[in-house]
Amino acid sequence: MIEVVIDSIRISLVSQHRIIVLKEMDNERRLPIWIGPCEADAITMELQDVKIARPVTHDLLTEIISEMGGSVSHVMIKALEDGVFYASIFIDKSQNMIEIDCRSSDAIAVAVRADCPIFIAPDVIEEAGIYPENSIENEDAPSDDADSSDMGAFADFMDSLDFDE
Repeated sequence: MIEVVIDSIRISLVSQHRIIVLKEMDNERRLPIWIGPCEADAITMELQDVKIARPVTHDLLTEIISEMGGSVSHVMIKALEDGVFYASIFIDKSQNMIEIDCRSSDAIAVAVRADCPIFIAPDVIEEAGIYPENSIENEDAPSDDADSSDMGAFADFMDSLDFDE
């Protein structure tokens, strides 16, 4: 299992979906995952410690697990099949580990509420993980491909945006 942290949540320019980017703890490799706007908002609210009047679904799930004597041990994105990520929430109840199948976005939303580790199966990150583009110094070098330099400028612009405002 490879431990990751949430690097960012980005907005798609072509759909309502969001992309959550997970980053390996000991590496620069990242795993982008398309998620829905509701799940992105649920994750973002918790990461930014936004207080709301009533619990959202992931708050409710975490509270139910706790009230039933369990605790979320960790979550894992365990498979990638036909472009779909599969995940599990692992619940420790009386030293008995229970695995609950779920969407990766729901697993991550629960993980941020439970303050527990997020893991990715090695074969998943090998298949879908990406490394960031070269540093800016390398991007300044002359390029025969104008489109690639335009994409680098676009990526820099996207990285500079503050979606919280």
